[in-house]
Amino acid sequence: MKIGIPKEIKNNENRVGMTPSGVAELIRHGHEVSVQHTAGEGSGFSDLDYTSAGATILPSIADVYAWAEMIVKVKEPIEPEYPLVRAGQLLFTYFHFACDRPLTEAMLRSHAVCLAYETVQLSGGALPLLVPMSEVAGRMAALNGAYFLQKTKGGSGKLISGVPGVLPARVLVLGGGVVGEAAARMAAGLGAEVVIADISLPRLRQLGMELPSGVRTLYSSEHNIRRLLPQTDIVIGAVLVPGDKAPCLISRDMLSLMQKGSILVDVAIDQGGCFETSRPTTHSEPTYEVDGIVHYCVANIPGAVPNTSTTALTNATLRYALALADKGWQQACRDDEALRRGLNIVDGRVTFKAVADVFGLPFTPWGE
Repeated sequence: MKIGIPKEIKNNENRVGMTPSGVAELIRHGHEVSVQHTAGEGSGFSDLDYTSAGATILPSIADVYAWAEMIVKVKEPIEPEYPLVRAGQLLFTYFHFACDRPLTEAMLRSHAVCLAYETVQLSGGALPLLVPMSEVAGRMAALNGAYFLQKTKGGSGKLISGVPGVLPARVLVLGGGVVGEAAARMAAGLGAEVVIADISLPRLRQLGMELPSGVRTLYSSEHNIRRLLPQTDIVIGAVLVPGDKAPCLISRDMLSLMQKGSILVDVAIDQGGCFETSRPTTHSEPTYEVDGIVHYCVANIPGAVPNTSTTALTNATLRYALALADKGWQQACRDDEALRRGLNIVDGRVTFKAVADVFGLPFTPWGE
């Protein structure tokens, strides 16, 4: 199979779809790989690294799309890429369709096959291609929350750890999944007082046993969130409904309960955000203020640490990319239910129910 790896063109997205070692493995399986010129530089991988692995370097993004049968990316195609996607082409990347109607409509028009990392799901519910980036994003959420709590960055001027005689900052993590656990663990490691909230009692029991002893668990409800907000310095939104829009957990009126200069970090912004006042931001302009509360809503948080992120992502995606290339996407999806759940759009039809429901579009399960 001809596999193309284009350069990411989303704002400050420095990750790349695959490491040179991943490329070498694809080539070892008999596939051809072309990488766009300088695609890996942001992650610390040179064109020479890729050619040494056996790849061909193509000069432009248009060349990569025109050549490849399968595109391996990190982020969803953005508007300049829409015309490059063609019928029957397989795109294997993060899409997050449920919060992006223009992207959904563009991919429907393209008649491409869109297999989304974020909805590849194992029978037990685990999301193997979301986990590595969730682990990065959760850790970074705590670090960025602490950073923007500085007065010079718009925050209240508190040190997250405190010092002897001065209390540490208080952090509320909403969502006990992979992102939430990583965020709570990092915040606790920085010395904060941490509360993690979720609606699953079994998950809260598990977190209570696994997280550092200073992290407290709380059943997530509007009443409980409102009660904690006046004493909270950083709120990290880490809720996820696979493939669907994130629920709104903090409304605008709730901001009045918070101290001025407190920080909202919305890791769920890729799925529409879990704060009413959230809107996507970028690494070049990461924050904005609403009613005195600093919002950090960067849609590609792991892009700030691209070497770590790209390597972690390739570790997770490579086995699935190999299956798709070795067998062809149809047979690979027949053989692997987890991959089949990743199919969101196929030949102009929505094949993932949550996406169809969000936009009121017809739902056509693949294979029926």
